[in-house]
This record gives sequence, C-alpha cells and structure tokens, in this order.
Amino acid sequence: QVQLVESGGGLVQPGGSLRLSCAASISISSLSPMGWYRQVPGKQRELVAQITDRGSTNYAGRFTVSRDNAKNTVYLQIDSLKPEDTAVYYCYARYLLTMQNVWGQGTQVTVSS
Repeated sequence: QVQLVESGGGLVQPGGSLRLSCAASISISSLSPMGWYRQVPGKQRELVAQITDRGSTNYAGRFTVSRDNAKNTVYLQIDSLKPEDTAVYYCYARYLLTMQNVWGQGTQVTVSS
C-alpha cells in the first residue's frame, strides 16, 4: 500500500517562507503526477501545484513544487506567505500501477502575526 507522509507545516508570520515535504513509501518513479492541494474549512480542496515523473510542473507565483527521486520526496516551497494561505495542505499522487489516487494525512499551515 502506498503511503504519503507530509511534514513541514506550522505557524509562520506573513511574508515568511515555508517548505513542505511529502515522503512516499515507495519509489516515486511509480507516482505521477504528484502534487499538493489545500483546504480550508467549509471550502473545497483546491490544487496548488503538481509535478509529473518527467518533471513537468504547473505552478505559479509564490508556489514552487519539486521532487527528489533519490529521497522519494516531493516538496512545496511557499514564499511571501499571506494569511489567506492558511489551510491544511495535502500531498497526493497517482499510483501508475493501479491508477489509484493516494492522499497524505495533511499538514496544517497557519499564517499569522
């Protein structure tokens, strides 16, 4: 069973930066795309950024997604954090062997002074 474990969330002041990590229990060469969603209470989960096994990405602005195949880890760098970035951030991946979507448990990011 594929497992994703996020880390790196926490309380950050506005204007700060944060890097979230998502470690997979298997080789991420079998996971594509991988990426990040976020969700605030009462709203739908929204896509933040994703990256394919070939390194193609779709992100913009203050968000940067990257992957380290040697560490089986995907990262999300968030710069110039704003209070509206406060959310639970979820890592996800599509397991190519079964085409099943896999989710992590989420990590809370709170932006506040």
